[in-house]
Amino acid sequence: MGQHTERGAGAISSRQEEVLCKILVTSDIHGFIYPTDYRTTEERPLGLAKLATLIRRERAHTPGLLLIDNGDAIQGTPLCTFHVKNHPHDVHPSITVMNLLGYDAAVPGNHEFNYGQELLGKAIKDARFPWLSAGILDEGSGEPAFGKPYVIKTTQEGVRIAILGVTTHYIPHWEHPRHIPGWTFQDALETVKAWVPRIREAEQPDLLVVSYHGGFERDLATGAPTERLTGENQGYAMCLEVPGIDVLITGHQHRMIAGEVGGVTVLQPGTGGQALGQITVRFKRGADGRWIVREKTAELLVPDAAVEADAEVLELVRPLESATQAWLDQPIGRVEGDMTIESPLACRLADHPFMEFVNRVQMEAAGVDVSNAALLSEASKGFAGSITLRDVLTNFMYPNTLTVLRLTGKDIREALEQTANYFVMGEDGEIAVNPAYSRPKAQHYNYDMWEGIEYELDITRPVGQRVVKLTRNGAPLQDDTVVDVVMNNYRASGGGDYEMYRGKPVIREIQTDMAELVAEYIQRHGTIYASCDGNWRVIKGSSTGAGETAFRPRPLPLP
Repeated sequence: MGQHTERGAGAISSRQEEVLCKILVTSDIHGFIYPTDYRTTEERPLGLAKLATLIRRERAHTPGLLLIDNGDAIQGTPLCTFHVKNHPHDVHPSITVMNLLGYDAAVPGNHEFNYGQELLGKAIKDARFPWLSAGILDEGSGEPAFGKPYVIKTTQEGVRIAILGVTTHYIPHWEHPRHIPGWTFQDALETVKAWVPRIREAEQPDLLVVSYHGGFERDLATGAPTERLTGENQGYAMCLEVPGIDVLITGHQHRMIAGEVGGVTVLQPGTGGQALGQITVRFKRGADGRWIVREKTAELLVPDAAVEADAEVLELVRPLESATQAWLDQPIGRVEGDMTIESPLACRLADHPFMEFVNRVQMEAAGVDVSNAALLSEASKGFAGSITLRDVLTNFMYPNTLTVLRLTGKDIREALEQTANYFVMGEDGEIAVNPAYSRPKAQHYNYDMWEGIEYELDITRPVGQRVVKLTRNGAPLQDDTVVDVVMNNYRASGGGDYEMYRGKPVIREIQTDMAELVAEYIQRHGTIYASCDGNWRVIKGSSTGAGETAFRPRPLPLP
């Protein structure tokens, strides 16, 4: 099953005995079509419109090339948010552009599931190309939920190229259960191990490509783990443990990779349309008449300022883009005082008015008095003066909802120790960011800041022993004390290695996404006030030793 044979993908060279094939790859576009920075409206060298220029250029040289998207196409920009909120019954702008450009196949990424099955189902239905994901199954039938696990493309010279699609099976750890009912997510590595020999035997392709919305769990040169081996990313294992793969397309981590691992050509083209991946394969005809791979290369085609955005793509999306920009510029309130973030590092070293505000919005929405939240982007600037929807959406770019978990004091201490792993002591004796949170993938959003408790993290102490103060309302927080805590749904699922949250009682779920909650709060109050009770800080060396001295929070002015 799963066979789907079509013509395309090749260009004959000067000798019939040799054939050159190209595969172009996008991944993690996240709804970036216009080359627009939605925070500033400035043009940047990114977006599908710029990649479209490169795609058309390469197709002019190699008319039969293949074009594949590796996932996370329909979520991530205000354009996507505006579409979902105001025009959900229209064709998604990413799908519209992908149809125009003639994609041959796409693989669902984890963010394709953020808006639920109805919107994802419509995107799949509206696409004029197959979606491939061998490991996501319908619970009832046990068959692939998206219809095809793989396709076969045959060039005019008879070269047979198999493309197997697979998606990280870690999605249930992050996604709200209401978005994925009736689907099971099989281990991606085991899925590839099962399907590759099956395709080799049944189809006998000349080239086998795995398009995997997932990344690399190990250093590509040394094989040393670069993260906890949870199964979220399994690209390295696929290269070394699954014979028969010629090319592995990856994504999810937003890295820029073009190279080889264990004889497998590997590629990952960044995020937001930063680059177009290109796989070039040269075949020669064997004695038996079959095509044999002679050479494989991977490279990244990076659009610069000289690359003009494709005019047809821009025009196709212009009405929605213009409406989105007008929507973003609507003032919804103002801030009295200063909630601007001058430095993400400084924001994470001590309680900050912006994070104080975020946590208090969460506590009000959930009806609890303890909260944790993360600064979601290094580009977040906080609020100052007049606040627009643009300000809100650029600070809250993920469609996270809120979950209230019932935790113990022990759970909270363990969570704070996990948070404290974000920092190390630099060679200059100053507190610095742990490199593991910057490379190979930026994960600064896995550092949480709390409200409703008082704490100090001493980075000079050993990992796992850095919480030197932990109190609530001025009294030590005991290990067996039960506390209801609100946080985003990603964190509540254990995302970011917060294993202590897994399986904890869910007391309440707030179904409205955080950006909408913040916008509604600002609109309701009109004016919000920058204030900070200083309930936590990160230090170099504890001034109180055992941590018995508690913070005495200052009351916040009421809005």
